[in-house]
Amino acid sequence: MKHFMQRYTALVDKALRGRSAWLYALCAFVWLSATTWTRPLILPDEGRYVGVAWEMLKHGEWSVPRLDGLPFFHKPPLFYWITAASLKVFGVNEWAARMSSVLSAALIVGLAFWFLRKYAGQRLAALVALILATQPFLFGGGQYANLDMTVAAMITATVVLAADAVFRIEAGRPYRGILILAYAAAGLGFLAKGLIGIVLPGAIIVFWLLGRWRIDTLRRMFHVPAIAVFLLVSLPWMIAMQWRYSGFFDYYIVYQHFKRFLESGFNNPYPFWFYVPVLLALSLPWSIQVWRAARPAYWRNPERAALRGLMLSWLLVVLIFFSIPSSKLVGYILPLLAPFAFFLAEPFELRMRAGEDKALKTFSVYTLVSIGLCLVAVLALVVAPQPSSKPLARAMSAQFQPDDQIVMLGRYRYDLDFYLHAARPAYVVADWDDPAIKTEDTWRKELYDAGLFEPDAAARTLVRPAALVQQLCTQRTHTIWLVGDRNSFHDFPFVAAMAPYASDRKLRVWKVDPGPPLRFCAETPRSAPE
Repeated sequence: MKHFMQRYTALVDKALRGRSAWLYALCAFVWLSATTWTRPLILPDEGRYVGVAWEMLKHGEWSVPRLDGLPFFHKPPLFYWITAASLKVFGVNEWAARMSSVLSAALIVGLAFWFLRKYAGQRLAALVALILATQPFLFGGGQYANLDMTVAAMITATVVLAADAVFRIEAGRPYRGILILAYAAAGLGFLAKGLIGIVLPGAIIVFWLLGRWRIDTLRRMFHVPAIAVFLLVSLPWMIAMQWRYSGFFDYYIVYQHFKRFLESGFNNPYPFWFYVPVLLALSLPWSIQVWRAARPAYWRNPERAALRGLMLSWLLVVLIFFSIPSSKLVGYILPLLAPFAFFLAEPFELRMRAGEDKALKTFSVYTLVSIGLCLVAVLALVVAPQPSSKPLARAMSAQFQPDDQIVMLGRYRYDLDFYLHAARPAYVVADWDDPAIKTEDTWRKELYDAGLFEPDAAARTLVRPAALVQQLCTQRTHTIWLVGDRNSFHDFPFVAAMAPYASDRKLRVWKVDPGPPLRFCAETPRSAPE
């Protein structure tokens, strides 16, 4: 064991001497992507967002995000575009579905190394990159197919590029080219998750410069060509959607960005301090060392004071901003992982520079433990997978044809279309006249809101329970698949007399063949033989 640790410590020391940001990003990509294929999409987020990207690819319409065939404007399209392109290139599978998050996490690692190598030195840059790549928080976010890691990467890119422009200004060097790239990254951040793509990095830079009383530098950051680039990147999609759907701006900007931020009736309400223990727990074992950055002596050190101020502004802006609303999701604070890694890494670097041999050994042990925690988490999801429609879709695929009609009873199964490649939008049966839909934060509201933009399409796919049998009876030329669960007979009594075609855990599917006899409509649907 001692011999192994000696060799492993030597390997870590060699890794700290790497000088290429591209190499660190590539290694992070390989590390993150190596296990993304091992488990089905996790519901609801992965099924929802990957499903929207799959619909873009399936229908060849990349401008309008769609959920069950209906316009879905909860989020902007960048994640969907990247994911749809990945599915087109690498095939419709989980590895390709998680590509946007993997690439984004690898980009954060590469950007952090590139920026810190310029302004803090080789060793500290490498320490931050290794902490980022191995900590469970970034590892988990990089393997989870939703929008959070993509916007975290765009915010990180905007901050480091803008900060690079600031340091160039202060050194009397050309800065406008890099500033234009920062504004372009902010435009991509806007396309990744809306206004936070520009508000958060803008606030980080503004508070940092005000704290240093760099008013003239702040003024020079407002560069007209750079602002024009931001508008050129961020506005065309939004203008196109407003032109096509008259209520788009009010829904996408006013409601999704402002009202949702201030309202308290959404899921996942947590206290203001929620993210502090979350950050510390998900960054283990590295977060054990955070006390070193809390010591007064650390902050009295004048070396890298400007850089340290940037990282503090970065961490606090993200943490406080997302702590204000009552609804909190863990992935929201992914943009602060780079500055947090800086505060974990710099004390290690100072100790190593002072010749403290134990610092490298401790860092090596933490790296090994952190890698182990990441692999254990993957193994846990493989051994005990989360609920998924994949096993049910696999059973259905033996007889399912793309033109068959899926009818979902009482709940929308986000991932089913991804696994079945169905050509038709599913009929979703629920009480769509329930006034509570407008105040809840569920799949029903997502589909209800989407249906407001295309009422005719919604009238075909969002089916009331009372109209279910009549709706089914009009589909005489297609096989119908009723998808529900073991309790569906409470709301849909006719399925109680039907033998399920397949089942998995709580899920059930019943196959109804087309054609005569007409007692299908008069009595109950007849099931296909088992």
